[in-house]
Parts: sequence; C-alpha cells; structure tokens
Amino acid sequence: MAGLTATPTRPARPPRRARPPRRKRSYGSALVLLLAGLYFLVPVAASLWFTVDDPAKGITLDAYAKGLGDDGMAASLGLSLRLGLATVALGLLLMVPTMVVVTLRLPKLRRVVEVLCMVPLIVPPVALVAGVSTVLSWQQDLADTPLWGTFQVLVNKNFPLVLVLVYTVMSLPFLYRSLDAGLRAVDLATLVEASRSLGASRLTTLWRVVVPNLRPALVSGAVLSLAMVLGEYTVATVLGFEPFSVWMVHVGEYEAQLSVAAAMLSLLITWGLLLLLTNLAGGRARKGRKTTA
Repeated sequence: MAGLTATPTRPARPPRRARPPRRKRSYGSALVLLLAGLYFLVPVAASLWFTVDDPAKGITLDAYAKGLGDDGMAASLGLSLRLGLATVALGLLLMVPTMVVVTLRLPKLRRVVEVLCMVPLIVPPVALVAGVSTVLSWQQDLADTPLWGTFQVLVNKNFPLVLVLVYTVMSLPFLYRSLDAGLRAVDLATLVEASRSLGASRLTTLWRVVVPNLRPALVSGAVLSLAMVLGEYTVATVLGFEPFSVWMVHVGEYEAQLSVAAAMLSLLITWGLLLLLTNLAGGRARKGRKTTA
C-alpha cells in the first residue's frame, strides 16, 4: 500500500564475548603473609625503639655510637666474622668434593651421607660441646708430648680453631641441603663428561665447571652457615670464648640498651652479607648467560 512505509531493520548485535571467570581472591594466604610479617617485624621494631628511646633525651642514637666505639664489640664481632668465614671455607672444602663424588661415582652412599650430615640436628649443642670439652681436658695429661702444642693452637683465644671445627660440624645440615638441591638441578654427569673430553683435569673441572653451576647453592649454604656462627652461643660460652653473641649476653647483664643495639647491628650485618652474596651470585650468573648468548 502507498501509505505504508517500511520500518528499517536493526542490525543484528554481535554475540557477547564470554567473560573470563573471576579469580577468587585468596584472603587466607594474604592473612598468613600479614601475620608472618607482623611476627617478624614487630619484635624488630620494638627492639629498635628500645635502643633509640631515652626518657631524658628523647630519640637518640647514643647506644649505637657507644657500641661502635666499644673495643670489646669490635674485637668480638671481628672474631665472629673470622670464625664464620673460616667455617664456611672449611665446610665447602669438605662438602663440595664429597657431594660431587657421591653424585657421580657412589650414588648408593647418598643416603648414608645425608644421615651423617643430619646428625648435628639431632645431637644437642650441649651434648656436643660436653664431648669436646672432655677431649680438651686431656691436654693436662699430654703436657710433655708434642700433642700439647696442638691443643694450645686449638684453644688460642685470638682465633680458637676448635670453634671452627665444631661450627663446621654444626653447619653440615645447611650445606648438605643447599648442595643437594643445587646438584639435583643440573646435569652434573654431562657437564663433567664434556669438560673431561675437552682435556680438563679433575681440579679444573671442579673449579671451572662444577662450582659456577652450583653458585646459588653455595651462596645459600654459606649465608646460612655464617648466620649460624654469628648467633651461636652455647658452644662458645661453655668452652670459655667470647665471640659476638657471648659478648652481647655479657654486656646485657649491666647495660641492656647497648646489648640490644649490638643485636640490631648484627642483624643489619647479616642482612648486608646476605644481599652482597646474593647480588654477587646473581650478577655473575647474569654475566655468564650474556656471554653464552
């Protein structure tokens, strides 16, 4: 009909895209992380406030200035650092070749080595140091023998080697777990075979091939061992030596604020060493990847 007009047809709407399902927010994990952070940070913040709060002067850093200028703190901290570095060096010197040989040649002994390295976690430090002190008491009966000089070197106050030996035994669990994880992450047999086929000696293969591939594991074990040495108290105090941890306890008997300030400084030193070693390991790893690329 002439009077009727055709109604325009609307274009069909494109089908709506299905929205991706919304991820459920994990409030439980966030709460756990928050509680863990508070559990760690609140004591540190309380200790820090205790060291800088003075009812008479207000906020002051006198405790830190006094600690840094104290000769006893410098001597004890230097002794602890030297003991820690010697412990790390001796532990790695013993464990790296042992773990490599066990992985390549004697895989059936892996369980035996693991059990032996985990023994220090079972034996209390008090029992361990009781046995060590009993052995050191033999030096009275060996005064006229060459062994007497050996005992004197072990118990030298300036650098007690007996603490290095005991701390090395106590650090075996940390070194074993770190090295075991690192060795499981690399194809050690292929690396060693390739290096040997190119004419490298065993020592060159260990130093130039194995150690660079285990650098993160070595850094992890070294940091844990060093932190253990800096915080160890029982063995040192029973044997009569005064590294940093023992000095802090002795100072705390008559000057608590200085003792807590020293503890905060030791915490900062441990964090600094951890960041330094981690950055060194990560930087060398990135450099190695760029070179191979």
